Amino acid sequence: MKIRFLGTGTSQGVPVIGCTCEVCQSGDTQDKRLRVAVLLSQNNTNIVVDVGPDFRQQMLQANIAALDAVLITHEHNDHTAGLDDLRPFNFRQGFDMPIYTSLRVMEDLKQRFAYTFAERLYPGAPRFDWNIIDENSFFHVNDIAIQSVGIQHGNLPILGFRFGDVAYCTDVKSISEKELAKLRNLNVLILSTLHRLEHHSHLNLAEALDLIAYLKPKQTYLTHISHQFGKATDISPTLPENVKLAYDGLEIFV
Repeated sequence: MKIRFLGTGTSQGVPVIGCTCEVCQSGDTQDKRLRVAVLLSQNNTNIVVDVGPDFRQQMLQANIAALDAVLITHEHNDHTAGLDDLRPFNFRQGFDMPIYTSLRVMEDLKQRFAYTFAERLYPGAPRFDWNIIDENSFFHVNDIAIQSVGIQHGNLPILGFRFGDVAYCTDVKSISEKELAKLRNLNVLILSTLHRLEHHSHLNLAEALDLIAYLKPKQTYLTHISHQFGKATDISPTLPENVKLAYDGLEIFV
């Protein structure tokens, strides 16, 4: 399986509009972060986790012409605002795009993208095949097996996903012992880590490192990075050997 980090930034992205901090003014490409998302590719199957406002740009950068399914972790705008940009895949592939998410998220998107749920869709409207899942779901997209993982984003229950020996958990603040059991024996953990400061709905670096030490994955990649964290060249040397800072466009093979 190949995993491409489509975006590794927070809801505002990096640089933040109008910000003059050293991270936002950095010329290092690893300090340029689109909204958080990943692409998983295996045996000609492509799956995207989350479709934020940068989705179109991310697909063009990755040169992706075919997509088999979309997984949505939760309803926040930085994870769903690009839903309409799935249209080219509808037109090219000739089928309704399978989307896997919770009932709560689908009902929220039904309000925000009401035209995609109409009984009679106008020509050119995106077409979706909604698949309702929860934290106990186990399903397949072609030959890729997927296990849902329940996560707390502050007080909001959201979903993470395990793909074989790889897990993707973004917007994490806490995970119950029951759900942590699903994250044992991982080769790769992709984990959101906002910055070093305390936050009400996201892990900071110290909390993320404690969770990594508890789960003991072979390798961890940190994502959902804020400009308040610091420059990539300053952060990376401070991390444990088995923990790396992800960046946009990074591809790993597992």
